[in-house]
This record gives sequence, C-alpha cells and structure tokens, in this order.
Amino acid sequence: MICALLPTDLGALTALEAEAQSGASPRTLERGLVDDAVVMLGAWRKEALVGYALVARLPFEAELQMISVAPRLRGQGIGRALLEKTLAEARAWQSERLLLEVRAGNAEAIKLYQAAGFSTDGRRKNYYPAAGAAGREDALLMSRAL
Repeated sequence: MICALLPTDLGALTALEAEAQSGASPRTLERGLVDDAVVMLGAWRKEALVGYALVARLPFEAELQMISVAPRLRGQGIGRALLEKTLAEARAWQSERLLLEVRAGNAEAIKLYQAAGFSTDGRRKNYYPAAGAAGREDALLMSRAL
C-alpha cells in the first residue's frame, strides 16, 4: 500500500533512511512530513515502511526530490509503484512536468525512469560525491511531460 506519510511516521522513515542510505538528511525527512508544498509518499508492507518518495510542488512543475527502497527489497516493483503514485500526485496538482535528477552511475534508477517515459534533459558535472569512492559523480537531469 502506498499513501502519504504523516509526522507520526518519522521514526519509521528515519529507520528506513538509515538502512537505505539514500542521502536524505534528518531535516529533509522532517520537512517532507510537514511542508504544505511537499508530499512524502510511503510504501508499506504489512506494518513496515519499505520505501518512500518525496515530491515537491513547484509553480508549474513538480520535482521528485528523493525516492528510496529498502535494499533487501529492491527489484520487486516498489520503486516503480512509488514513481507511478508520484506521477499521479503531480497530475493532481496539474503540474506540466515532473523533474528529477539521478546519479549518472545509477543504472537501475535510470532504467526505471526511462521505462516510465522520462528523458534526459542535461547533465550536472561533478554534482554528487562519488558513492563509496573519492571524487565526484555527474547528475543526469530528467523530466517527463504530464
């Protein structure tokens, strides 16, 4: 089941982020639960939070700022379901496009976004700290018209 997370879900959200290590700060997670211009979606299996997406409402667009799935459950369609719910949320806001950025080396995420109709709009050179290594990694800027 996927639904909007509430401030009372902060503990489960923080625990999931500690496991997934997606890079969201505690402040980002807290803000996502209380900011009127943001929706934090959660994917639940039984009583456990197994994935989340943070989408921000902009004047004419929406931006997927974070999406994360518990490492042990990746590849089971949870990310795709969260992305579909994010697209539905952006359409309900009457956003014209959904924007996102992704590490250039995150092949699985890029494959997911391309399968959902996203195209690459640009690249930010050396945007992210390299995952598990010294140096920097590029970000791909992607979007999909709604």
